[in-house]
Amino acid sequence: MKQARDIPLQPASLEIWGSKYRLTDHFGNPVDADVQATYQRVARALAELEQEPDTWYPKFLWALENGCIPGGRIISNAGAEAYKPSTSTINCTVSGTIRDSMEEILEMQKQAGLTLRAGSGIGYEFSTLRPKGAFVKGAGATTSGPLSFMDAYNAYCKTISSAGGRRGAQMATFDIGHPDVVEFIRAKREDGRLRQFNQSLLVTEEFMEAVKSDSDWKLAFPAMPHEVEDPETELVYREWPVVENYYATDDQGRVACKVYKTMKASQLWNLVMTSTYDFAEPGFILVDKYNEMNNNWFAENIRATNP
Repeated sequence: MKQARDIPLQPASLEIWGSKYRLTDHFGNPVDADVQATYQRVARALAELEQEPDTWYPKFLWALENGCIPGGRIISNAGAEAYKPSTSTINCTVSGTIRDSMEEILEMQKQAGLTLRAGSGIGYEFSTLRPKGAFVKGAGATTSGPLSFMDAYNAYCKTISSAGGRRGAQMATFDIGHPDVVEFIRAKREDGRLRQFNQSLLVTEEFMEAVKSDSDWKLAFPAMPHEVEDPETELVYREWPVVENYYATDDQGRVACKVYKTMKASQLWNLVMTSTYDFAEPGFILVDKYNEMNNNWFAENIRATNP
């Protein structure tokens, strides 16, 4: 019976190895003479982390030769510190929460840029940002909305040369109850828009029940203090990933959200299905189930995924 090491690599496999994973010097000259040299580089780098490197090196090498291939950033960057010291062996990451302030938006964009430069993909939730047209007290103006900031992150990603010969990879998640959710769903219908992103909706059990019963669905965002005090403001209380000290909450810790629009849940669902059929996006994340089944539930609240 043949082992994996006895089966020759296909031309396509060699091409991918050469363009994405073969280590080269600063002038583009190969450092890894062949695929076996790549295996040896990676196995040695992994073994150096063990208490007995010489014992583990042949074991790691055997695993690589017999088909146990690690993630792409490990193959590309492990043992390559002399040639690309700023790279990472982590394939995918998730951003911290982007809070609803210009300082936080720019700080997270900086962190994203450094992450992409290291060769890692990154995911973020953008529905923590207030909807298009909402008033920004500090600026004395209305905001352009989360989709405009996604455009900025998209352009930033596009300009960064992601380490290891691959384009930058990003994931954008978005709450199904956000007032700009329809714009999020339709974004990729615009030619060339958000092409550095995958997109997924954060879908709740409450929304799915509304779809089943053909009920109304309220699109809302946390209300500012003056909006809570305004008797004309329609409010709905929802779980929210960020609870600022000025948000009003009920006795269950849910945040008072201003209702911007009401539509049939089934109508929104049909928009999602049509877009998924036409463009294979957005996907959707059953965010309630994620957190219900998450072993680290006591330490984190999942709101985004890697690309």
